[in-house]
Amino acid sequence: MLKQLKLFLNPFDARYEDLKKSAWYLIVFRDFTAGLIVAMIAIPLAMGFAIASGLEPEQGIVGGAIAGLIGALFGGSKYQVYGPTAALIPIIASIMHKYGIALNGQPDHASGHGFLVLVAIIAGIVLSVIGLFGLGKIVSLVPYSIVVGFTIGIAFTIAVSQIGEILGLKVKLGHGFIHKLQIVFLHFHEFNLYALLLALGTFFMIKYLLKFSIYIPAPLIAIGLGTLLSSTILAEQELTLIRTKYGSIPTNLLSFTPPIIPELNFIVIKDIIYFVIAIVFVCGIESLLCSRMADRLANNKGTPFNPNKELWGQGLVNIIVPLLNGFPHTGALARTATNIKVGATTPLAGIFKCFLKLLLAIYLASYLEHVPMACIGGVLLYVAMNMVKQEEVLGVLSHNSFHAILMTYTALMVIFTDFLIGVLSAIVIYVIALRLFSSVVIPDKRDRQIVKVKEPVTFD
Repeated sequence: MLKQLKLFLNPFDARYEDLKKSAWYLIVFRDFTAGLIVAMIAIPLAMGFAIASGLEPEQGIVGGAIAGLIGALFGGSKYQVYGPTAALIPIIASIMHKYGIALNGQPDHASGHGFLVLVAIIAGIVLSVIGLFGLGKIVSLVPYSIVVGFTIGIAFTIAVSQIGEILGLKVKLGHGFIHKLQIVFLHFHEFNLYALLLALGTFFMIKYLLKFSIYIPAPLIAIGLGTLLSSTILAEQELTLIRTKYGSIPTNLLSFTPPIIPELNFIVIKDIIYFVIAIVFVCGIESLLCSRMADRLANNKGTPFNPNKELWGQGLVNIIVPLLNGFPHTGALARTATNIKVGATTPLAGIFKCFLKLLLAIYLASYLEHVPMACIGGVLLYVAMNMVKQEEVLGVLSHNSFHAILMTYTALMVIFTDFLIGVLSAIVIYVIALRLFSSVVIPDKRDRQIVKVKEPVTFD
């Protein structure tokens, strides 16, 4: 355990191995570009998630930035991007609804956030202890067919979530696959052809520039050109901008927010236990599955993600971030996929993302507000289209019919419910089938892969 703790406390471990290559400066450049693109995309997403959780928009910005820095230094994945996620919205919103009300019935944001900080810190300690005791390896038991199905479902969900931006709709789509489609149908008369052309232009520019060279900052060029067009030639076409959808980007970000312990009684203690378990469960599962997905998307041939170190870093994120005016964060699936697809190679991308996100929010907010949401939609559409690898799907389909059905079930459940219900129900089905029909449920050889932890590598 002491050896494990020494590894966990080392911020510059084997995940930075690619910086030892001769062309390290190109890797740093790619990481910088990826950090910049993810920072630009993450600002509006973080604001939206914070608002949906009952918090202030600036809390999403600062939380995602600091979480990215801590995860890059002490997490277990080379590619993971931390941020607010949809799976945490119901938990945080419930806390703010119940504990963010004063005795006179008026909203009391400080009290609600103070209680949130309390349960987040306890959850962070639990996550770190779980990682220290080596329980993160349980993620390696999730069958490959479920992981592929999970990736398909997330990719489809990301694409669907951007329909409104791509079509230029003014309305917010909210959550849930069916609900999104209903809103799109009801507001389809708001369809903006220029938004569609801008989104598709962004998509194809990224696709073909990256085919020419992976070192070209294609998403940055596409977003820059799209912003230029929207403010000149397309200025009168009523395109939705970051500013018009989320309002002005706040600049008052960093502040210390201590936990608030309410008067303890049975109900409060029960709520603390419940919300701590909920945060631990969602953050742990989502972070580990996201890390595993990231290694697959990046075709990682080097140091694989360390699930125990990932939980340790996840714990530190949820201890520190809420204290700095943030809230619980975990591995962000869409932003991690974006990070990989726009060129990230080492955790430096997460470090760059932290400082670039804060600098963009503080010094360039007035310019960033003019980025069209159609361009953001085009970038995320590119990400979604490249998350699913044909050879992986064909590999599961050719393995046996049970795993093919399990992959399909997982994908559909992730799309129609959420990632947590989809993955957990698929795991339950797998375990039951393995017990009852062990001769049919033949594990894929990739399910037998053991996560190996390399010795820490330090850089002077």
